[in-house]
Amino acid sequence: MAVEMGISVLETRLAVGWQPRAFVAIDFETANRDPSSACAVSVVRVEGRRIERERVSLIRPPTSQFEFSHVHGITWESVAAKRAFREVWESLAPLIEGAEFLAAHNAKFDRGVLVTCCRNARIAIPNHPFVCTVALARLKWNLYPTKLPNVCEFLGLPLRHHDPLSDAAACAGIVLAAGGGTRPSKVMR
Repeated sequence: MAVEMGISVLETRLAVGWQPRAFVAIDFETANRDPSSACAVSVVRVEGRRIERERVSLIRPPTSQFEFSHVHGITWESVAAKRAFREVWESLAPLIEGAEFLAAHNAKFDRGVLVTCCRNARIAIPNHPFVCTVALARLKWNLYPTKLPNVCEFLGLPLRHHDPLSDAAACAGIVLAAGGGTRPSKVMR
């Protein structure tokens, strides 16, 4: 597994121009500070240099306690009738098959949510390594600060921050920019 917030072998390879065959960018939004409280997930599958598939799903977390609605706009009322994590993940898991890694901005957070939710649902935890696009942006462009809006502004990537699909697409764009040297906004979608 890649080292989060340190520099992993994968991040080093990407920074020097490696272009993976396939990877998946992932983003979770949580209802509160508990990593089991995923209320939305998005995955963006990239093959070659093209975004091939995008999926976003709202998730009914285990409790109705919402602390971060002011951040992402998701409320208990908007997810109360949605599927629980297990059913959502079972529909998304095929999208990560064959991916060389999962990428996330602040991968420690997203990996923690994924691992916790999989354990609680008693389903297999994906064994894909994670690439952290925070660490990648620091390594590739010596960029600080490296919050997602900062990196997107630097690269000219569109972003609706805390919209899970927009965040995952931006993360995919960061990986593509690091590996290919071109602005990801020019990558065909």
